Formats: sequence, C-alpha cells, structure tokens
Amino acid sequence: MHTRFPWQGPVFQRVLLTALLAPLSGLSTQAQAADAGAAVVVKDRLLQMTYEFGAPPAEGKETPPSFIEADRISGLNDVETVAEGSVNVRRADNILNADRLVYRQAADEVEAIGHVELRQNEDVISGPHLKLKMAENIGFFEEPQYIIKRAPATGASGQMTVGSGAASRIDFEGKNHYRLSDATYSTCAPADPAWFARASSIQLDYDNEVGYADDATLVFQNVPLLYSPWLTFSLNNKRKSGVLAPTIGTTSKSGFELSVPYYWNIAPNMDATFTPRLMTKRGLALGSEFRYLDTNYNGVLQADVLPDDRVAHRRRSSYSYNHNQNFGLGFSGSLDLNGVSDDTYFSDLSSRMTNIARNNLLRRGTFSYASNWWNISLLAQSYQTLQDPALPPMLVPYRRLPQLAVNAQRADLPYDGLFSFRGEFVRFTHPDQLEGTRTILNPQISLPMQTAAFSLTPKLALHSTTYHLDEWQGRPTERMTRNVPLFSLDGSVVFERPLELGERSMIQTLEPRFYYLRVPSREQDRMPVFDSGLTDFNFAQIFSENRYSGDDRIGDANQLTVAVTSRLIDSATGAERLRGAIGQRFYFKEQSVSLPGETVRTSRTADFLAALSGEINRYLSVDAGLQFNPQDNQIHRLLVSGRYQPEPGKVLSAGYRYNRNQLNSLTSSDVRQIDIAGQWPLSSNWSAVGRYNYSLEDHRVIESVGGLEYNADCWTSRVVLQRIATASGDSSTAFFIQLELNGFASVGSNPLDLLKRSIPGYGRSVQSLGTTGIMP
Repeated sequence: MHTRFPWQGPVFQRVLLTALLAPLSGLSTQAQAADAGAAVVVKDRLLQMTYEFGAPPAEGKETPPSFIEADRISGLNDVETVAEGSVNVRRADNILNADRLVYRQAADEVEAIGHVELRQNEDVISGPHLKLKMAENIGFFEEPQYIIKRAPATGASGQMTVGSGAASRIDFEGKNHYRLSDATYSTCAPADPAWFARASSIQLDYDNEVGYADDATLVFQNVPLLYSPWLTFSLNNKRKSGVLAPTIGTTSKSGFELSVPYYWNIAPNMDATFTPRLMTKRGLALGSEFRYLDTNYNGVLQADVLPDDRVAHRRRSSYSYNHNQNFGLGFSGSLDLNGVSDDTYFSDLSSRMTNIARNNLLRRGTFSYASNWWNISLLAQSYQTLQDPALPPMLVPYRRLPQLAVNAQRADLPYDGLFSFRGEFVRFTHPDQLEGTRTILNPQISLPMQTAAFSLTPKLALHSTTYHLDEWQGRPTERMTRNVPLFSLDGSVVFERPLELGERSMIQTLEPRFYYLRVPSREQDRMPVFDSGLTDFNFAQIFSENRYSGDDRIGDANQLTVAVTSRLIDSATGAERLRGAIGQRFYFKEQSVSLPGETVRTSRTADFLAALSGEINRYLSVDAGLQFNPQDNQIHRLLVSGRYQPEPGKVLSAGYRYNRNQLNSLTSSDVRQIDIAGQWPLSSNWSAVGRYNYSLEDHRVIESVGGLEYNADCWTSRVVLQRIATASGDSSTAFFIQLELNGFASVGSNPLDLLKRSIPGYGRSVQSLGTTGIMP
C-alpha cells in the first residue's frame, strides 16, 4: 500500500497528511498544526510509505517532482526528510537506492548511506556513501564502482562506449563531469576486466568526450604495458590532440622499429601528425602529415626525413602533396606532387608493396574551367623516375609542359544527335629524346537510336593531328600533319526470359552486340611516339576506336566485333547475380599501322575472349577470364579466382593467373602465379589470416602473409608476418604485432591496411578506432 504526499507548502501538506493517514488502522501519525517548521513523522513497520518532496523551484524554472519509497519516513517540514529501510528515490531519469537517506530541501541535497546505488539514465554507480545535489549533479561518492555509457556524438558513427571501473572517491562536478581518485577505467566487462587504465586521478568530461588521467599506468592481463605521468584519451573515438599509442615492428632492412606519433587537432577541419621513427639499423627518422578540409578546398601534405641513414650513409627524404581547390564560377585547380631523395628509397624504407613497386612519381598541376557543355584545362606534368641500379633501365616518360585541353559535348541536336569535340595542345620535353609539340582536333557526331530492347548508334569522326618537332641529333625541325576519318556502327539487342533456379525467381538475358569500325590507313612510321602504347586486349578494348593508347598512333581498321552477354538478374531485387560473355573480333584487311618494335598482325581473326563473374550462391562467388588464340590453339591469358564467404570474418579465396609472353610485351617471360588468401576462425576467439602469392615461372614467392588474431570482448591482438619480393631479386620481411583496446587505444604496429589489401573480403571483428591521442 502506498500513501503519496504532494509537497505544496506546509499548511496544505499538514492537512493532507492528516486526512490521508487518519483512516488507516494501526498507523501512527504525529502532526502539529503550527507553522512551517512543524515536524512530520511517518512510521510503520508493516507498510511501505511513499513520500513526494522537492526543493522550491527557482524563479522561472520548474523543478521535476521527486518521490521517496521507504519503510520509515520522518522529517521536518521545508527542512529535512529522513527515510530508512529499502529507500528508493526517483526524480526524472535518476533513481537512488540506499539503506538510509537524508534529504535537505533548502540545498536540494541528498545524502545516502549503506548499499547506495545511483542510476542516471544508463549510468550506474554504487558504493557505501553518497552526498549529491540532485538538480546540479554536484557532490561525491565514496568507494564507488561505476558503469558509464555514452552513445556516439551526433553525426558520428560507431557503437556505444561503455566505461567502467572503481575508485576511492568520485566527485560529481556537474552534468557529464566526473573526477575519480585512485581509480581504474576500462571498456571491458566490470566483473573481470582484461585491461584497465589505473591512475591517481581520472577526470571524465563527457561534454567534450575526453578523459584526463594523472600518474597513469596501462595494465593488460595484470601486466603493466605503459606508464605516463599524465594521460588523456577519447571517451567516444573523437579526434583530440595528444601522443598516439606507439607502434612497434621489425623489418629485415631496417631492423627493430619504434614509432611514437603525436596528433595535433588544430581545428575541426585541420590536423597534423608528427611521427618520430626509430630504426635500429638505420637511425632516427621523422614523418609528418598535415590535413585540411574546407567547403572549397582540401589537401594532404606528407613529408619524411632520415637525416643520416647508417646503412646508405646519406640523408634520405620523401614528400607527397595533394591539393584540390574550387575557385567558384566553374574554375578549379589541383596539385599532385611526389618525390623521394633517391632511387631505392621505397625498397629500403617502406614495407608496403604498393610503394616498393612504384617507379614513376607523378608531379602534376592543373587549372580548369567547366560549364554545362564544355570545359578547358591547363596542365603541367612530369615524373621522377626511380632507377634501381640492380634493374634494367626504366623508360622515362615525357614531360607535358604544358598541356591545354578543350572538351565539348552537345546532346540537343535534331533527331537526338550527339556532337562532341576534343582538342589538345601539348609541349613534350625529355632530357634524352626528341622534343616537340602536338596539336589535336577531334570532332565527332553520332545519332543514337534506342528502344527498351534495341540500340543502334552510327558515328562519324575526324582525328586531325599536327606536330612541330625540334631539331635533334642532326635531324632538322619538322612539321607533320595527319588527318584520319573514322566511321563506326554500334548495335545491340536485349532478350529476356523468366527463369526459376530452385526457389529463386530470376530473369535471364541474352544480349548480342555488334560493333563495326572503319578507319583508313595513314602513313605514321615517321611520326614520334610521345605517349602511345599498345593497349591491353580485353572486352573494353575490342569495342574501342583505337587499339593504341595516346594519340601518336591511330590504328587502321576494317573490322567487326561480335559479342554475346548473358546475365542472371534477381527478380525480387533487380540485383545482377551472374554475368557471362564471349566475344571475338574479325578483320577484313591486314594491319598497316604499328608502333616501333610491334609485330604486325597478319591473321583475319583476333583472339577469342570469354569471361564469367558473379555469385554461384549466397556464399560462393567466381571471377574468370580467358584469352584464346585460334591461330596457334594456345591460351594467351587465363584468370580464374573464387571466393567463399559464409559470413563476415570467414573468407577463403584462391586464384590462378597465366599471361603468356608475347613479342609485343615488355616482360621477358610468361607469368604463371597462384594466389591463396583467407581469414578463418580457429575457435570462438582465435582466427588465422594469410596470403600466399607464388610465381610458378620464377619459382619464388612474390608475397606471403601469415598471422593470428585473438578477439576478446574488449580487446583484440594481431600478430602478422609479411615477406615481399622486390624487383631487384631480393626480399623484404616485416613483422607486425598489435594490441587493440576497444574504444581506448592500440599498441604496436598496425597491419590492417596490409590485411585489407592482401586478403579479399577481410573483415575486422571490432570497430575501428578514431584518431585519438592518449597522452597530451
């Protein structure tokens, strides 16, 4: 039975109290009808009493009512209320339980003693003694254990952050502000945390989503890992300035490596990271990255320097700068600048295969204008070519200083005609080759005719080229021109039929396509080769207008390409499940135009192409491609790969790649490789990851990756070993070990980029951490 007392002033309370309690037998009530200082005592050992109280609201504010439930309630009107025995206090989202409670109305202060538990929204704090001003959330809690939950900040992604621990005392310093003395903090389950931060003082500021700690030690499995006299950390994976967790690793060329990054959160749209990197074999290097982002511009600047390489005995450095700018009114610009101090910088100092394989570093600047139907751009472009002394000489690309390009397209011509135009002026320079300028005018007009099942597009074009060549090695200056007309006819038909595969309703299509191309032959043997090369033979190329890249060669053609594509489409979702295609090109004349060193085609048919890709079922997908030469009955190219992924964190893939060396190829041998990769759980916590890429032709491992992952509820560890073959014939080995403390920090070297690149479908078992400093 509950009796409720609204606190509406002393006289009203006194009268209502007497009226409600008088009829109850066995209930002792004592009330005095004096002034506001009269005492009120409610006692009953059999019935639990409910009492409503609250401080007088401040002017202009409405204080929410509070309720006490207890075995015994007594007090002095407008002064103090005392509740004893199974005390429960409720106000808005706050719930307080205790053995004994004293409420002082004037201060709106609660003091609770014995088995105290305070719940504020989803936060839970328990201990023996609490003193708290409820409206202001100011007070203290002695010897508490706490669980504090916070959702991601508005607009941010991620999971709810749950922090827990214990302390000798918590001081409440306003809403969302806590100060803990002799405390621990962890995102693990409170009962037995696998890791925690221990500090003499911890301040939790949930308004700014940041924590501060003094005399802090990071403990993992009862083993101290890191110590700092001061420490800060993000409470919700938000960016903040500070020293990031150190990364530790080892490589065969640099030895043991230790990096301690410092992150500087300059502004909401600007930050920087400075990373000292100690390599036992080579010395101390410094890396830096500066990022900025605005409505009309963004950019990233990276720079690394090794003042004294103890192995190479010289100063080594690298830089990379990327900037994009929108000037408004259709004008824009960009910069992409890259450079290193020497030719073997990446092979010596980088563990990333993408860097080791880089030979030409781009340096480019653009300025452009774009309207609704035309655009113009000005470009300057050059490269730094890395020439490893152990490798054959690399081909150095031409510099474009400058290039002016104009493009236009109008689709509003009569009869739905389409007009397009491409114009270009380029000055090609090279330290060791012929130099000159090239001007291109390329107008095109087409008439697309299309229905839901049929399309036919005739097209006419003219490719006009003018060269002005400089004097070179006794060859006088020269002017050359070339005018090549072009006609093409592109047609396709789409047939559909319903298809039932088990319990799945599908739509199968049959899509034949015919592409005829006619380009007359023009003499081009004396023309320079600034940027042209033979393009890769594939499904995209057999429907293109030119078999060469660049504009120095316009291939002659009188040919017909025939291909058939069939697709399986899910009737319910419209998603494409499987696609297969076959195609071949037929020639009606022999080849006349060629590049220097190219073997001229004499046959009347091109290689046969076939491809298959898509899902066999929910878990299994395939990707296959074939290039077959009917003249010599040999496979020139074969790619077969498959992936099995029943769920995230479980993936197996395998592939075989064969590329037969051709006389036009720059490679010296065939390519025959197998590639096996996977991520698979070994138990409820352990997973194995790995990749094995092996060259059957060279009898060597191209790249091997192997490692183990352990995933607990609040932490993950990874150990990964990588071995990469370099172009010079040797190899580089790297060792990664990482301990990731969910929602707090990671310690060790991060192998995630490596695993995502090496293992198709690799998935993390925990959410990624934000860029957060852990030390100021």
